[in-house]
Amino acid sequence: MTVPIRILVADDHPVVRDGLIAILGTQNDFQVVGKAGDGLETLHEVDQLRPDVLLLDLEMPRMDGVETLRHLREAHAPVRTIVFTAFDTDERIVGAVQAGAQGYLLKGVPREEIFNAIRVVHGGGSLLQPVIASKLLKQVSGERKAAPEIDALTPREQHVLKLLAQGLQNKEIAAELVITERTVKFYVSSILSKLGAGNRTEAVTLAVQRGLVKL
Repeated sequence: MTVPIRILVADDHPVVRDGLIAILGTQNDFQVVGKAGDGLETLHEVDQLRPDVLLLDLEMPRMDGVETLRHLREAHAPVRTIVFTAFDTDERIVGAVQAGAQGYLLKGVPREEIFNAIRVVHGGGSLLQPVIASKLLKQVSGERKAAPEIDALTPREQHVLKLLAQGLQNKEIAAELVITERTVKFYVSSILSKLGAGNRTEAVTLAVQRGLVKL
């Protein structure tokens, strides 16, 4: 029997929050374990419920989404976060990704995209809508024009990076390269370090901006 993905929904609008919970409840492999209406409540629920995936709005009272992400990262919380918001400004996107978000979706997307994002992120991948990826790339490109040269990636690291850019999860990369998931994690860690990236999403964005891979 498949263990369901445990999900926490954080949004300060009850109608949006409850509607999202109802939609997620249609999937047999999802289990909504809790909900939160502000940033501080989100931190408490993550600590108490230990969800696998957090769907997080950015505009919330007491503590906004980006600040919540920073606190979760500092606490080394194992939860993987998808920002689900109406805000698509470049600064918001960059702030959320740099704070540790593994996915970024705009409200109004088809429910299938939400389902897919949760499964991809839960499996160790990262996911950005094309419009979000484009904005992030544009912003990072402007910020990194004077960036120093990165350490050269090995041929195997370059291969792993290309697979990351395709959205493959660690298990899929391991199968593709006929190596263990632990080895894949080692390569990913090395790639992040060499690119100066905080997570897989930022690593792929930087790699595209520097011409290392193509989306």
